[in-house]
Amino acid sequence: MKNISLLLFLIIIAFGVKAQNNNVNNKGKISGKVIDATSKIPVDYATISVFKPGSTSPVNGASTDPKGNFSIDNISPGTYTVTADFLGYTKQTIANVIVSGGIKSLGTLLLSPVQNQLKDVVVSAKVPTVENKIDKLVYNPANDLTTQGGVALDVLQKVPMVTVDINGNVELMGNTNIQFLINGKPSTIFGSSITDALQSIPASQIKNIEVITNPGAKYDATGTGGIINIILKDSKVQGVNGSVNLSAGTRLENGSFNINARKGNFGVSAFFSGNGQLTSTTPSSSNRTSYSKTRDTVTNLYQKGSNAFKRSGYRSGLSLNWDITPKDALTASFNFNHFGNQSSGSTFQNQNTSNSLTNLSVDTASLNHSSSRFSANSMDWSLAYKKTFNKENQELDILYNYSYATNTNDYTQQQDYTNVTYPAFGSIGSNPGTDKETDISIDYTQPITKDFTIETGAKAVIENLGNSVTTQTLNSNGVYAPNPFQTYSFNYGRKVFAYYLSGNFSLFNNFIDGKAGLRYEYTTSTSNFPNTTIPSYGILAPSFVLSHKLDKTESIKFSYSYRLERPDYRSLNPFYNISDPHNISTGDPNLKPELGHNFELGYNKSFDKGGNIYIAGFYRYNTNDLQSFTTYHDSLTIGNQKYTNVFLTQRYNIGREATEGINLYGSLPIGKLNLRSNMFFAERITNNPGSPQVSGFVYRINLNGSYDFGHDLAGEVFLNYRSSQRTIQGNNPAFMFYNFAIRKQILNKKASIGITAANPFNQYVNQSSTTYGSNFYQTSLRQIPLRSFGISLMYKFGKLEFKKEKEQDNTPADDTGGGAK
Repeated sequence: MKNISLLLFLIIIAFGVKAQNNNVNNKGKISGKVIDATSKIPVDYATISVFKPGSTSPVNGASTDPKGNFSIDNISPGTYTVTADFLGYTKQTIANVIVSGGIKSLGTLLLSPVQNQLKDVVVSAKVPTVENKIDKLVYNPANDLTTQGGVALDVLQKVPMVTVDINGNVELMGNTNIQFLINGKPSTIFGSSITDALQSIPASQIKNIEVITNPGAKYDATGTGGIINIILKDSKVQGVNGSVNLSAGTRLENGSFNINARKGNFGVSAFFSGNGQLTSTTPSSSNRTSYSKTRDTVTNLYQKGSNAFKRSGYRSGLSLNWDITPKDALTASFNFNHFGNQSSGSTFQNQNTSNSLTNLSVDTASLNHSSSRFSANSMDWSLAYKKTFNKENQELDILYNYSYATNTNDYTQQQDYTNVTYPAFGSIGSNPGTDKETDISIDYTQPITKDFTIETGAKAVIENLGNSVTTQTLNSNGVYAPNPFQTYSFNYGRKVFAYYLSGNFSLFNNFIDGKAGLRYEYTTSTSNFPNTTIPSYGILAPSFVLSHKLDKTESIKFSYSYRLERPDYRSLNPFYNISDPHNISTGDPNLKPELGHNFELGYNKSFDKGGNIYIAGFYRYNTNDLQSFTTYHDSLTIGNQKYTNVFLTQRYNIGREATEGINLYGSLPIGKLNLRSNMFFAERITNNPGSPQVSGFVYRINLNGSYDFGHDLAGEVFLNYRSSQRTIQGNNPAFMFYNFAIRKQILNKKASIGITAANPFNQYVNQSSTTYGSNFYQTSLRQIPLRSFGISLMYKFGKLEFKKEKEQDNTPADDTGGGAK
């Protein structure tokens, strides 16, 4: 990995030298702001087009941001015509715009609403698939064909710097400790099972995904891997509009409905979505050899069976937006989420135990029947107030967010011996729980000068986890009876109080743009679990990002953040899952937070015809590293029940971990063909006290090709491969999958029909892995059925009304600041 880091450094130096040699390039920039001429509210997503005189095809363009601002780079010297346009407004044309290098500001452009009522229309605008901003990377999945009919995990597989394994576990720059947000807010939907939560969000509902590898001081310090923010679709245009999405397939089914209504300064949005993963059966086998502490007894356990699994979920929500004045906005929302899964299967087991001292050998054969069921419901309420001022970018935000979730994890298992007269044994366990979280935050932004802005704020997070465990065990009479030794309750409370101060700045005549800040968080935790004492602690979390433009098309940035990962619900919950008595898992309330230092150096280059590349080198160093660890037990007593030949898996604070690597992203349009690739290379080094250092190299490569056949017909191919990686106890298996898709837009692009195929030529994805320790060695094989075919339908509807409202005030256009919309 040192060679990779050196290569990245040399690449950036080479491009820097090239940029210095290209300073003769005198291309310029066109910037400005678009607002509603009547309400003085910024117009979001207005289309800005740049034309050569006499031409009807634009040579460049952009869309305005939520504050109405736009900036178009890479404009060759000359005279142009610029237009500003948005549905429901009269197009404004600015002729004789002279660009001679540097920044050409058009000031504030006023768009006047049209006076008539429009018929059914379709609002569409093409945005780049990947946007690289100073502090985040934004992925826009609107034109991804292979994700149609899919879920959030399918979209995440294509996001640069993000990796999703075959089981739905998500990594950001090689780290699984990620803070997930929905529309910038936390939710208990992610508390009990991140994978199931991401499976419950249809891809059709996602507007974009923000990846923040080094979050600034304004963000919670939680998540040593960074933040993934899922932005759901909404609409702020006047009138009523919406969409319907349906898909059916051999493996996945989902549907969603969105409706938005806005009249004047009041808007309402509602949605409902549901999805299901149809029952699929996964064959599996394992072979384990283990030794007693004195190593005179050897046990070999062979297991072979299959497991039938299915998953389902639905979501609904309502959002109200009221622009009280042009500078005061109130937004209230409510969301309900449900998801769950269930599985059942049978496993044949053959166990041979031999003793070298007595020369005795015992063979036992058994059949284990097991089933499990998990379900979760969560509700999120939020109320947000935004205040803007006459001074541009001066802003006050107050947010109240409350999230409440209930979840249940049940299992049953019974093992019957087939070649000996041992009595059958089994258990039934139920683990209902609750997760409550309240977030209250206030943020204030104050511009000091044109090149310096201060941000400050405070936040309180109050979280309470509670659950109970009831267990029944099979007695000698063949009856399940309550087991008081495996019945208990667990309550866990956590409070986090935070304050931050940060600044946005531009130095040395715009030579360097940056953000820097400091966040302090104080955490207190309580638990009623026996022998558990959790000390309070505080953390100072600095962060910064520095960016420099080498020229109009190239930039480099360097960023750092100090973050922590607090143990989540699953890691803390001491419930024993005994659905397989030879493979048991549990949590630990005594876990400490993981602490991490994150460094990143990035280079971005865009090209005239739409291609771009982004190269990021990173180094991450964690202490108190949270990792799953498996220990072998000849016998394990839980309550009053003894289990033999057991793997016990739980998370521990394991030493230190350092990860360094490089991520390469590139896109290349060739006529009607568009190629994208995302490549990730990293090496992880783990140091555990009393154990040898473990080093594991991993790489991931995905390739995406789309082609526009014309007549509103497009096709896409997606291929993803991830190598195996050595871990502290074995290896994570390699895997590969591929998707095909076509889409035909109809009814003037108001509707579309698509067909997808996933792994059509392979019934299973084989997952071979090894696990080992000081007294055991195990090989495993899982055959995951990923092959599927599907069809999807989409329809957009809406009658948009644009009527001139009464003048609300006489504030000059330049004094409206950021606006509230």
